[in-house]
Amino acid sequence: MSDSVKVLYIDDDPGMGRLIARALEPQGFAVTHVETGDEGVRRAGSERFDVIALDHNLVNETGLQVFPRLRQVAPDVPVVYVTGSEDARVAVAALKAGAADYVWKDVQGHFRELLGEAIRASLAQEKMKREAAEAQRAIAEARDRAELLLHEVNHRVANSLAMVAALAHLQASAVSDPAARQALHEMRARIIAVASVHRRLYTSTDVRVVELDAYLRSLIDDLAAAIDEGEKGKLVTLRVAGSTLLPTDRAVPIGVIVTELLTNAFKYAYAPGTRGEIRVILERDADGFYLLAVEDDGVGWNGIGTPKGTGLGGRVMAAMAGNLQSKVEYRPVTRGTRAVIRFKA
Repeated sequence: MSDSVKVLYIDDDPGMGRLIARALEPQGFAVTHVETGDEGVRRAGSERFDVIALDHNLVNETGLQVFPRLRQVAPDVPVVYVTGSEDARVAVAALKAGAADYVWKDVQGHFRELLGEAIRASLAQEKMKREAAEAQRAIAEARDRAELLLHEVNHRVANSLAMVAALAHLQASAVSDPAARQALHEMRARIIAVASVHRRLYTSTDVRVVELDAYLRSLIDDLAAAIDEGEKGKLVTLRVAGSTLLPTDRAVPIGVIVTELLTNAFKYAYAPGTRGEIRVILERDADGFYLLAVEDDGVGWNGIGTPKGTGLGGRVMAAMAGNLQSKVEYRPVTRGTRAVIRFKA
């Protein structure tokens, strides 16, 4: 070794201390010998050692009693436990206390060579632990940076989509053709649905999932604020059975589907100028599937026949439902319309 490894050897036998120093110094170890646990703790706390060799039998105490005090002053220094006891429980207790290794002190003195090997092994083990800890820190820092960047990306995407929605609104106000104006309003609603997901993500602590109940509430509020004045008599209520976490890539199609169904209900469920309620309901069935329903008490539509408008909304919903391995179904009700989608989280 180019630099000596500093070893603190704690043993109440001064002769053994000299023998250990003589055996280890040719191997590149600089040995400091002390005879008591108190002195060992004091030196370990005031000097930097690479490794500590601790004998079991000391004056008035054992190495196991010294060990906790060493850990307090030198928590990162590996300890090799040296014992002449043939009781395996001593070695087991030392390892449980945190010893990196142990060496049997035989009467022939072969343990001195084994001690050098144990010191080298404990240093290699400590190096691997430090490298593993450093790698974990680097991974955690990289993850934190990635999450921070992802939050920033979602923030910017949400802002950009909000700007596009505003431009669509301005464009709708500038065109005279009613069909073109309506198409721009519907496109704006779809953009709002996607933007709402990104807004939820950059305020979330976990970008992998979206709280579906909070997302739907935010989406409903955004859509209610975006609709034409003539349709503001429609009251939208949300009923969710508990908090639901949904993977991000599944929240977007859910939002788009709800947007289409709400837009249709705003436009067609009730006669112009008529007040009415629209309900968004999220439940879970006995099979673990989620049931998302949008219903009203209006004129009624069962999904059969020629839809009003261009039919683009229906195609959009079919595509989004396909992403969820599902489909939008119209369930029979006594009054009004009830559209349901059943999906797995």
